[in-house]
Amino acid sequence: MKNNIVKDKSFDFAIRIVKLYQYLCNEKKEFTLSKQLLRSGTSIGAMIREAEHAESKNDFIHKFAIAQKEANESVYWLELLKATDYLNEKEFENINNDAIAILKLITSILKTTKKQIISKESLLKINN
Repeated sequence: MKNNIVKDKSFDFAIRIVKLYQYLCNEKKEFTLSKQLLRSGTSIGAMIREAEHAESKNDFIHKFAIAQKEANESVYWLELLKATDYLNEKEFENINNDAIAILKLITSILKTTKKQIISKESLLKINN
């Protein structure tokens, strides 16, 4: 079975988010921001999993676009948790770097897939 980097990274990120959520609730007694981060951070991988069985290229793009939005939202919540001193610099940098890396991967996959669709449509126009 072929490795799927974005699938693996998003799953590992979701695990880190769940553990961060537990830490924020248990140690910092922060429940509101951490719940938002839990939702967006775990949703990334769920949307990537849904995209695996997309009904069409457009459905695939739609699912990945949602994953992209969720990754970007996760970066926002991480930044807010750092700005409000729930995360220190080291805690923030580590998980934020992972979020940014996933966001870049998703963006790259989206761009490539959209280019493939445009190329295919151009070929169809030329051949017709």
